This record gives sequence, structure tokens and C-alpha cells, in this order.
Amino acid sequence: MELDSFTAKTFTVPILEVMYYSLNRPHFIIGDKASFPVVDYISPNRRDFFKIFHMTSGSGVLTVGLHRYEIGPGFISFLHPDEIMSWQATCKEADGHFCMIHPRYLEQDAEHVRDLFHSYPFFKADKAVVQLPADRSAVVNEHFKKMLEEEREGNEDKKQAILLHLQMILVETQRAGKNMVAKDVPEQYNYIHKFLELLESNFQLERKGVSVKHKNAFEFAEQLCVHPNYLNTLVKQQTGKTLRDHIQDRILYEAKALLMQTDWDISHISYGLGFSGVAAFTTFFKKKENMPPSKYRRNVLQH
Repeated sequence: MELDSFTAKTFTVPILEVMYYSLNRPHFIIGDKASFPVVDYISPNRRDFFKIFHMTSGSGVLTVGLHRYEIGPGFISFLHPDEIMSWQATCKEADGHFCMIHPRYLEQDAEHVRDLFHSYPFFKADKAVVQLPADRSAVVNEHFKKMLEEEREGNEDKKQAILLHLQMILVETQRAGKNMVAKDVPEQYNYIHKFLELLESNFQLERKGVSVKHKNAFEFAEQLCVHPNYLNTLVKQQTGKTLRDHIQDRILYEAKALLMQTDWDISHISYGLGFSGVAAFTTFFKKKENMPPSKYRRNVLQH
């Protein structure tokens, strides 16, 4: 099926609305879909969070990596930070719960849960969605409610209680769950996914003294063996942004992450991100944020 026909048949809005996670959000977040309506998004960056969400009503299409799932009430999904994903609700009303867990939340007093996450079979793209029987879905929903209560009440031992409920969700799912069979995504979506994957892999910047090479739209298209105009049309049609927009957004996101989360000076950051010098990096950052990177860092630290 052509991408236009596929989208018109399956979705009411574009399949991919790119959205980056906030860099300064807490290490554990839980909420219900009634309070936090689902939005359509895909994240091409290294999301720091594991995400689990459980639907009690509604329906939608979830794409994890190159695996596509049609889900509804009683479904639970497990998303690993490394995976690119998109979501599209296929009805107006939806209910259920979600939680996002940063690996740092699982340090020190929760190593056993961290190890469980790393070995858990459903944090993989080809097994990411599980259908629960009605009775087990109700039990899982109660564990989510208890976690939400613990988070809101703020008891001193709330983390221990949350971790217990979280482990029980994993146990209940593994005992009673039935993996859904994933459907293949269209070839055109494959191009979009691979572009976002290549874009992300271009920013594996882990230490000082290492510099990424800025790639332009032509170079990304060349890696995918597709004409740059065709790739740009696909990406713009489905995300609302050009290849150049995505590349620049990803550079800006990494710059903010380095300014917030490291003690690197501006010269090391500009070199690491592939700029010719501090002046070029500062000009780029000011154009995007209306302030130099040094001021952005000060503002973040003050908060």
C-alpha cells in the first residue's frame, strides 16, 4: 500500500509527530491517560526512560522499531529507551495508566529491579506489546493505581512500595500475557525509521575529545540508497519537518543535554558537536534559543 493510502486508511493525523522528552523531568513519572491525553509522537533521540503503558479503554496503533501493533483494552506495552516508537490513537476516548522510569531511579537501592528490566523479554521491539486476559488486566490496573497513590502521597518509603508494584506488573504480565503478532510497516515508513535511526546513531557522543561529523540530507539519503528529494518529501509529509530541520533539532537537543548534564566547557561542547569553533556553535545556539549557550546553562543551574 502506498504511504498516502496507508495513512489515510489508518490515521487521522500524521503518523509521526516528532517530540523530544524534556531533559529535566523527574526520574520516575506515573500518570493516567485521562489526565494526560495521548499525543502522536516518535522520538528519534536517546530517550532516557523505560516506558510501560496499560490501556483499559480506547484503541490505537503503536509502532516500535519496525514492528506495528494494533492495541486496545487489556493491552500493555513495554518500551526500551533505545527504541524509536510512534503512537496514533484511533478513537477519541482512551483510559489507562503509564509510567516512565529513568535508569538512575533503579540505582543504589534498586539494582535487582534494574537487572530485571534488562533481562525482561518484553522490552524488545518484536515482543513489546502483550494482551492480558480481563481478570489479569484488572489486577495490573490496580497495581498502577497503587503506584499513582504512592507517588501522590509522598511517604518516605514510597519508592520501595512503587518498586514492589512495578515488579508485580512485570510478573503478572509474564504469567498471563500473550504476545501480539507484529505487522510489518510499509516500505516508506521503513525509510523514515532508518533515517531517524541513522540520525540518532550520529550523536553517540560519550566523552571529551570526540567529535561527531555533521551529515547533511544528501549524505543521509546516500546511506539509505534513496534520492534525497524523495526522502525529504516522505519525512516532511509525515512529520511536518524537513531533513534539515530534524538534523538541526537533534544538534540542539544534544547541545542542551551536554550543557545541562555535564561540566564540559563551551569549547569542548562545540568541538564535540562538530562545529568549527565556539563562535559558530554560539551563533547556531543563539539563533535557535535567543540566548548564548553560557546563559542557557546558567538559567538551568539556577532552577
